[in-house]
Amino acid sequence: MKQLVLAGLCLAIDACTMVGPDYTVPADAAVQRDDLNGPLRQDAANVVSAPVPEDWWQLYQDPRLNQLVRQALAANSDLRVAAANLAKARAQVEVAESAGGFNAGVKAGAQRLQESGEAFLQPEKVPVANIGEAVISASYQFDLWGTLKRGTEAAKANADAVQAAADTARITLVADVVKAYTQVCSANEEYHLAHESLDLQRQSVQLTQRLRDAGRGDDSQVTRSQTQFKSLSAELPRFKAERETGLYALAALLAKPVEQLPAGTGDCAELPHLAQRVPVGDGAALLKRRPDVRQAERQLAAATANIGVATGALYPDISIGAQVGTIGILDNLGEPSTNRWGIGPQISWSIPTNGTRARIRMAEASTQAALAHFDGVVLNAIRETQTRLAQYSALLDRRDALAEAERSAKESADQTHLRYQVGRESFLADLQATRTYTDVRAQLAAANGQVAMGQVAVFLALGGGWKDGAER
Repeated sequence: MKQLVLAGLCLAIDACTMVGPDYTVPADAAVQRDDLNGPLRQDAANVVSAPVPEDWWQLYQDPRLNQLVRQALAANSDLRVAAANLAKARAQVEVAESAGGFNAGVKAGAQRLQESGEAFLQPEKVPVANIGEAVISASYQFDLWGTLKRGTEAAKANADAVQAAADTARITLVADVVKAYTQVCSANEEYHLAHESLDLQRQSVQLTQRLRDAGRGDDSQVTRSQTQFKSLSAELPRFKAERETGLYALAALLAKPVEQLPAGTGDCAELPHLAQRVPVGDGAALLKRRPDVRQAERQLAAATANIGVATGALYPDISIGAQVGTIGILDNLGEPSTNRWGIGPQISWSIPTNGTRARIRMAEASTQAALAHFDGVVLNAIRETQTRLAQYSALLDRRDALAEAERSAKESADQTHLRYQVGRESFLADLQATRTYTDVRAQLAAANGQVAMGQVAVFLALGGGWKDGAER
């Protein structure tokens, strides 16, 4: 009866005692600051304060790009590593949850045994015998101080942090796919424009040679024209290399040879284009959405729970157990003389002079470090996003200025060509105006590629595209 009362008392204590601090996000954490939860920079013409879609890459309305992203999400090796790490972390949660509570076991064995006579207070030698044993045991360990619960809290928070790391790998993968595809398209477009400019310069070389041969020019003009032609020719390998680099990046991201990429990938010559302004949301939504912020917060929660785990070592472990079995000479096993049973409590307590308090201080210091890391991640998330938005705004301004220059160059080329047709301008002047227009077109194409890369950088900084429901 006393044992039942003791067990009931232990269960009551078990239900209300928890060592270590309960976790909450600290009030002085950077994530709580009002200035970091306000509007993000929105001075770019193509940016709007609207929720960031999880499947942001579908805003480009490019079926081939969507196919590339789907295949990468299904086959990428980094995501496979992340999935394995997540499975490991979830198994660790199961291990933590299974600690304590009820345990049962069975032991059986047989041996040819020579016992010590003096162990039984007998002066003569004990006969050699075949000894057998069969025991069934059960026990219940009480989590009186909440040590095991804190361990489960730490394991769950760590699993959440691993999940956030997997989400980070996912959004990084999507951004890398879009960037590599954009690089291929941009390189192809610039390569075609460079070829047009090279053809025009070839005509210029031929014209200056004819003028020289007709006595209306000199060798210096021919040399300058040939030098410019060779300079333009030197640019073509760069565009080819950029295209190949993008294709090999896609092949690695999709874990397949270049030849097995979706049809038309290598021939893409039109950049992915957004049909709407970039949605950026606000600071509060950003800090809730970015997986690296969530990962740092969960690491802080795990570190806080580990304080409780370390503190629990100051207190004794208490369990109650029972066993029933038989032990004796093999031929007599199961007879009343060989049967045994027992039930009772067990206390195990390591007097805390073995560094336990130092381990508590270590856990507390780890929590302070985790908080500092959490603050750093939050500040970096805001800095990175604001920086990407500022850079994107500058790229848009440069692109718009070049677009205006392109319109002006086209108008000049058209006017020069009309005057050439009526005999008021020379063919060389017409050729030079057309080449100037082509050069500006090439600059605009490069600027459009930079804008497309800037858009991807903005979406990556915004942390969109990690939820499982995003792959549709």
